[in-house]
Amino acid sequence: MTAHWTEYDPSHFRMTTGDDLFDVHDHFTRWRRDAEPEGYNLYLQSLASAPTPSVRLERNGTDLFNLASYNYLGLSHRPEVIAAAQEGLARYGLGAAGSPTLSGLLDIHKDLETAIAAHKGVDDAILFPSGYSANIGIISALVSPGDSVIADISSHASIFDGCQFAQARLSLFRHNDMSNLKKRLETVQGRKLVIVEGVYSMDGDIAPLDKVAELCRQYGARLMVDEAHSAFIYGEKGRGLAEHFCIEDQVDVHFGTLSKSLGGMGGYAAGSSSLIYYLRSYARSQMFSCALAPPLVTGVSEALRIAIAEPELRTKLWHNVAVMRETLLELNVDIGTSTSQVIPIMVRNDKIIFEITRALEAAGVYLNPILFPAVKQKQSRFRVSVSAAHDPDQLRTAAQLIAQVLKTHKVIK
Repeated sequence: MTAHWTEYDPSHFRMTTGDDLFDVHDHFTRWRRDAEPEGYNLYLQSLASAPTPSVRLERNGTDLFNLASYNYLGLSHRPEVIAAAQEGLARYGLGAAGSPTLSGLLDIHKDLETAIAAHKGVDDAILFPSGYSANIGIISALVSPGDSVIADISSHASIFDGCQFAQARLSLFRHNDMSNLKKRLETVQGRKLVIVEGVYSMDGDIAPLDKVAELCRQYGARLMVDEAHSAFIYGEKGRGLAEHFCIEDQVDVHFGTLSKSLGGMGGYAAGSSSLIYYLRSYARSQMFSCALAPPLVTGVSEALRIAIAEPELRTKLWHNVAVMRETLLELNVDIGTSTSQVIPIMVRNDKIIFEITRALEAAGVYLNPILFPAVKQKQSRFRVSVSAAHDPDQLRTAAQLIAQVLKTHKVIK
């Protein structure tokens, strides 16, 4: 008897025991074809519009209120950003046509790196093709076999993959548990790098960076902070959670992305001049990749200028976050431990989350179902991303629609 598709998930198809390496592809394809009509067709959906507060689904032309895209400051579709990208295209062409080490480094790349470093208040910065490749390149350049990385268990996959690529010893501590981090630091010998995120992308809570930094000083560990979801929006000047906790000078490696708050694409590392000089020679994911496309660089550079020049965008964002949080909580919606612009809508029922997704779409709300292996089993959820571009009244309406759908499906009372 053929097993039902629900007895498996994508993690079951990572290895094959057959004689042919490609056997697993056929097994996965059969499973996915069975799973798609039941809900997996809600992944890899094509949008036919920009990631604005309203998006259009290509498959049926439906316009939905968008709570799924990062774009925290609403900059990806700003006219000035689009114009800057068009100017970069006209002057430099479509691509850099080379790696940064050889022919691909343009003056605009250097200008953006300088601007990021100045904004972060450090010596220098280096650009990467994506946030994922940045973490891979940074970690694999800084640690070697025999070195130890101590990371929060809720860290992004790119951090784990960077450690695997470096063949470093990886020690995980319980999420935001400082006593457990201390225990790990006490038991790890030799050179060590502690890695935490600013805002955790699935739970929306923040790391206690001041306490992490204190433990790193106490036990002689270097500190790397992944500010993918906190750069440009936390802190008085938008320099991130390290600024928020007043520990910027205690962070050895500042990591961030250009795709979240700035609405573009790419990643960066910022820090001392010697650190960045070293990464230029040893971060393989940067050395052996084509440099960021010129239109992207000029567009992101303008987005960064706006983010710095218009602090009211951060004020608007945090007002919207407060509106969304307060409305959801008033309606008894479980948002977990979130304190940020990333707000999980906890369902904790893998069997009905696809059905709820379709009901939300029918109600006019675009959200993505998140379940194992992206999160633990029975921890399925939706992830709301609040933006400065959202309208507060629309957020209240969306929260009410979410609550109605959850109530219908008996997730809340």
